[in-house]
Amino acid sequence: MLYLFKLLLILINIDQETVLNWFGIKDPPSHEINQAIGSGYDFNLSNLESSPNVSLNTFRLIVEGLWEKIQDGLTLADIENVLFFIVFVRFIILTTRYNLKTSFYITCIGLFAGYLWYRHLIDLISMYRSVLLKLPFLNKLGMDAVQLRAMHRQTVLTNLKLKENVHWYDSGKVLYYGFTKGIINLDPETGLRYYIDPISMAISNIKDPTNSTIVPLYYKVYNKIIPKIFEICSKFWAQLSGVAAYAVITRIGKRYCPYLVRWHWTFLLIIGMIEQIFIYFIYRVYYFQSFVLIPQTKSFDTYVDSNLLLQINILNGIIACIVLAHIGFILFGLFHAIWGQYFYMPFFVENTELHIGPRPKSSIYSGGHTSWQDSKEKEENLNRFRPKLWYGWFGKGTKKNEQITNPFGRFIKRIFKKIRKQFRN
Repeated sequence: MLYLFKLLLILINIDQETVLNWFGIKDPPSHEINQAIGSGYDFNLSNLESSPNVSLNTFRLIVEGLWEKIQDGLTLADIENVLFFIVFVRFIILTTRYNLKTSFYITCIGLFAGYLWYRHLIDLISMYRSVLLKLPFLNKLGMDAVQLRAMHRQTVLTNLKLKENVHWYDSGKVLYYGFTKGIINLDPETGLRYYIDPISMAISNIKDPTNSTIVPLYYKVYNKIIPKIFEICSKFWAQLSGVAAYAVITRIGKRYCPYLVRWHWTFLLIIGMIEQIFIYFIYRVYYFQSFVLIPQTKSFDTYVDSNLLLQINILNGIIACIVLAHIGFILFGLFHAIWGQYFYMPFFVENTELHIGPRPKSSIYSGGHTSWQDSKEKEENLNRFRPKLWYGWFGKGTKKNEQITNPFGRFIKRIFKKIRKQFRN
């Protein structure tokens, strides 16, 4: 993350070592030098060469280094490093195509849309954390989810102990804690608390409080009813805040919200209804496997029923397939959003675009391609018996006679061809 600000301020030289350090990959020349120094060899500093510039070999080292790192398991840090690198590369590409200001705006729009998917990914791995810990490739992702949950719980407990630690954006807590702190007066000599609000002061003037029916009601309201109402409202707001933010930003502020953000945000809300089915299905399968089938295998001393093992293995396969497919789809949408692109998924995309309308093609801030919105594609879909499932990479279409006419596009295509030749060699 620190390298991003250094690159923007042009405080470091962008060479192969810098790019590799971004991903936590060791540069081969510097790695050999460090090994030699550790072995006790003498060096002539005048003969040492600086790190080479960024080239096709650098991209090859990045792919090989990332592949070696993820052999032990995927982590959130690996995903974040790739995302920030994509953001930086896209910023440079857009700068050469447009200008610095336009590139910054487009990059920020894609970054915000990607942040929506990233937050959804964190919520998803938090719900799947117990399952991810048992999967070989995703167990580190499950450990990250456990750590994030523990940090969140510790923050909540700290805020409960220190009630004055309230942020400005928590308007409900500011009013509640301001009210409770304002009506309580603590006597430094006796350590007793006194309520100094008008209602409490009026109750204190009752001549015979022991025989009064108002005093017990007063304490019940202050000590039980009011905190319970605040707890219910807090939970209700926690569930409603996401929808409220969506309504304010994408509905009320539709004029100022880019189409890319509205499309991806609406798509996430729609698939959230279907995701709950798979999430709770995994919960039930995992519970049945962990608390019903596995305890039965422990009851046998030497012989284990083969039917039980078969059921456990089948359920392991079902859990792994659904979880991998679910997380893979979220990563698929995340990288599309970061690149400022769209993708097609039957039923969900149609419902998304019924809410927000077609993409405005006249604006450069509206994102990439949506070939399924073209009039010809719509007419062909009406005549098809089966819906078309694939519209090309990044929604560019699948027609064979389409050619890249943009000079910059031809340059990028030529680079990818060279990279492919390097890997084949």
